[in-house]
Amino acid sequence: MLAFLLVACVLLAVAAGWARRSLIVVTVTGSSMQPLIAAGSRVLVRRTGRCRTGDVVMFRIHDSGPPMVKRVVATAGEPVPPQLRTAGGPDLVPAGRLLVLGTAPDSMDSRQLGFLTTGDVVGVVLRRAALPVAPRTG
Repeated sequence: MLAFLLVACVLLAVAAGWARRSLIVVTVTGSSMQPLIAAGSRVLVRRTGRCRTGDVVMFRIHDSGPPMVKRVVATAGEPVPPQLRTAGGPDLVPAGRLLVLGTAPDSMDSRQLGFLTTGDVVGVVLRRAALPVAPRTG
């Protein structure tokens, strides 16, 4: 029984360490993702640069400014959505790039920012957080 408790404690410590490095809680300050995510909501983000079309991601442009939260609408090799096509622009998303859109029409997203790099992605939003922890805003 003592060996079982020791193994359980070690596994719990390893899991806690992984969660601390891999998961962050962020407070959303803007309204560009309403009604999906309201301003002031806290979201749980898994740190990763990997994302798929349809994922809601947190990203930073060139490691500066506040993080932004938007939905991925196209990743490398996928067609550029009609609302994001530009004259003379590519028909497919280039390698290492992605496109994002907010749900609000006036959202600051790929309509203004263009292609993001996969390196801009901080992580994928897993869900709204109801965790009793101090949120990080960056």
